[in-house]
Amino acid sequence: MTDHLTVVDHPLVQHKLTLMRDKGTSTAGFRRLLREITQLLAYEITREMPLTTTSIETPMEEMEAPILAGKKLALVSILRAGNGMLDGVLELIPSARVGFVGLYRDEETLEPVQYYFKAPEGLKDRLVIAVDPMLATGNSSAAAIDLLKEAGANNIRFLCLLASPEGVERMKQAHPDVPIVTASLDRELNKKGYILPGLGDAGDRMFGTK
Repeated sequence: MTDHLTVVDHPLVQHKLTLMRDKGTSTAGFRRLLREITQLLAYEITREMPLTTTSIETPMEEMEAPILAGKKLALVSILRAGNGMLDGVLELIPSARVGFVGLYRDEETLEPVQYYFKAPEGLKDRLVIAVDPMLATGNSSAAAIDLLKEAGANNIRFLCLLASPEGVERMKQAHPDVPIVTASLDRELNKKGYILPGLGDAGDRMFGTK
């Protein structure tokens, strides 16, 4: 674990990740597990959210009680696989604002090409959590963070299911101020830019496409 990278080694996270890696896991099962594991990872990535206090009355007495401070968190999905992680975080933080970054990877150059961007207002005053199950080459993730910063975001965290050493290094070089939280730092990328041992294409497994 470093300041830049946090690998969540909680037993439930690791157990669910093993089930997701298994190629025999159904589309429905994969989708459910992704939601569950994202919720567990979200506890870690929101650990240092700022708190203030408010006056409430319990059934016993008045008290000053902790409550989240500042503007609502912004959750940004890197399309399309990032959408599978939205529900897990939104179950924890239903008031979060949601944005989308559409990028696809050119199969020849492995470089990201943008086709969609829609973000909540006031990003400069919000904690922004970008979600994408796979941090592979890191090119798409770095490009998505570029767009968020251009839109005013200055407090960004990146949440993924799996990361490759190459992707972590690419993100560290491009955005050293963006902490990464993941369930696993896998071994390497293959020549096609897929994570090994990985779990295949997260979008295809989630949506039942090829």
